[in-house]
Amino acid sequence: MEGDFININKKLLPFSWLYGFGVGFRNMLFEMGILKSRSYTVPVISVGNITVGGTGKTPHVEYLIRLLKDKVNVAVLSRGYKRKSHGFVLADAETPMKMIGDEPYQMKQKFPDITVAVDSKRTRGIDHLIGGEAGKDIDVVLLDDAFQHRYVKPGINILLVDYHRLIIYDELLPAGRLREPVKSKDRADIVIITKCPWNLKPMEFRVITKAMKLYPYQQLFFSTHEYEMPIAVFPEEQGKLGASETLDSLASLKDKNVLLLTGIGSPEQMKHDMEQMTDHVTPLTFSDHHDFKQKDIVAINEAFAALPEPKVIITTEKDATRLAVLEELSSEVKQHLYKLPIYIQIMQDQEELFNQTVLGYVRKNSKNSILAKGKDGNKPKGGEQTESKPFKISFR
Repeated sequence: MEGDFININKKLLPFSWLYGFGVGFRNMLFEMGILKSRSYTVPVISVGNITVGGTGKTPHVEYLIRLLKDKVNVAVLSRGYKRKSHGFVLADAETPMKMIGDEPYQMKQKFPDITVAVDSKRTRGIDHLIGGEAGKDIDVVLLDDAFQHRYVKPGINILLVDYHRLIIYDELLPAGRLREPVKSKDRADIVIITKCPWNLKPMEFRVITKAMKLYPYQQLFFSTHEYEMPIAVFPEEQGKLGASETLDSLASLKDKNVLLLTGIGSPEQMKHDMEQMTDHVTPLTFSDHHDFKQKDIVAINEAFAALPEPKVIITTEKDATRLAVLEELSSEVKQHLYKLPIYIQIMQDQEELFNQTVLGYVRKNSKNSILAKGKDGNKPKGGEQTESKPFKISFR
């Protein structure tokens, strides 16, 4: 049920009140105009949250990329958490993961034709993007994890809320996992309840909608996710195995022992999903954006070696970007290590409404895109779709 992953430490509530005073004071400075938010002539869409831990930001940014990339020139600007560089970095095909961070690297590898950049100061990053050579062709900037970065005033502010950690039931840090008070949701133009069960009942939609207490100017959507075909992290190593030993579908997980290797903010959802596919799941959990050390590699090798046959390792796309550079992983691990891409779906038959809300904003504000020239990006000649959804296998 909703909110089932929330755990409040009531002993720490007094510290949460102090934390809330500091955050509230900062927000008040922005509301009073003492601290300034900047608007831009180029369309800017922000995707973020007000909680610690994963709410599905990267998959939702990728949803927007898929929606827009064939119609406009897309740039993604991220903080580049835990990268080994400083300032503004514009990624290219050869930029190593450590220079831009795992999530921007993942997006650049999946969508090589879009512009990806990182900068901890989003205003400076946008200035570089729209003021440099690349900026001449950029039609829209997607801000990854920038809901709290109030120095930028986006045209569309999207707030993600984990179904299992609804902010209305949570508390501020350190007692809970909120980085801002619940009322901060009022800044959002769109709120998406993420990671919803696929079989959510109509009554549950109505209950959550009422409990969120959004204003009329705000739109509420619900999203769920599907896992796509497993992808080998080390395909050259996997090629040494026989066809019967490889993982060719999610259905084939049923009879395998799975080592679930994660270094993400909220691994509970993926563990729950894996347990729907097989009865044999062994979690090996690290912190979000974990920098794997030698002792961690030893732990991974030993944990997998201890599992009985048949066996496989499943990890996330984000973790795979960091695991792929670890040469010390055993050959056995490399041969059986797979990542699971995630594809977002908007629920309640509201996908078209969501898409048109985003496309309409970009069409109205972009100067160079085909949308701005009055062309309908959703209806190419002959009625054919410009892009089909990638092939996926649902665990449901």
